[in-house]
Amino acid sequence: MPLLSSFAAQPHALIVGAGGGLGRALADLLEGDGARVTRWSRSTGVDPADPASIAAAITALPAPPDLAIITNGVLHGPGLAPEKANSQLDAATLAQLLAINTIQPATIAARLLPIMPKGRKTVLAVLSARVGSIADNRLGGWHSYRASKAALNQLIRTMAIEQARRSPDQILLALHPGTVDTGLSRPFQSGVKTLFSAHESARHLIGVIDAATPAQSGLLIDWQGQVIPF
Repeated sequence: MPLLSSFAAQPHALIVGAGGGLGRALADLLEGDGARVTRWSRSTGVDPADPASIAAAITALPAPPDLAIITNGVLHGPGLAPEKANSQLDAATLAQLLAINTIQPATIAARLLPIMPKGRKTVLAVLSARVGSIADNRLGGWHSYRASKAALNQLIRTMAIEQARRSPDQILLALHPGTVDTGLSRPFQSGVKTLFSAHESARHLIGVIDAATPAQSGLLIDWQGQVIPF
């Protein structure tokens, strides 16, 4: 049975951020399963921060995507680290994480939704995180990352409400992949009880996507298929 058994035969999957560990694993797994896969990354000439680049890439798509997964995100980097105290909150850091983790995926999603097929199941998913849940926040810290993912969750929820009227078979999801052994999580893996390889996480997420129904559109769902409260 194909991994995307609830989709049309030979679905077209678009992976945004296919140069990253999890994005690459998702693309490889779907391609190996017989799906048609389009990969967007800077190495393929698509800049997620440049609206003109995204517009050109949409025009160049070989077909409308039945499934789009937007995987771009940042947690740390040169001069960038999760905050551990209120005093570390910095306007430049907050703006940078909101730009990459919220604005880029949300605006890409808004451009993709109108071109996705109607009258059959389609899914647009973004990678979010459990730490973006306000209800689940009991530890504090990581102010900018938490805020950027919470904002992304809200945007996906808001888009889903409109799309339910426009295209009832279309499903929007914010997905929590668990802790995945990629560069994003590597400095923070100490004490993690369950660490997934990118391939393992990709398989879990594809299973959640395949099982998703329109009733779940707009929700934040983890790799086990469990809903995480906003």
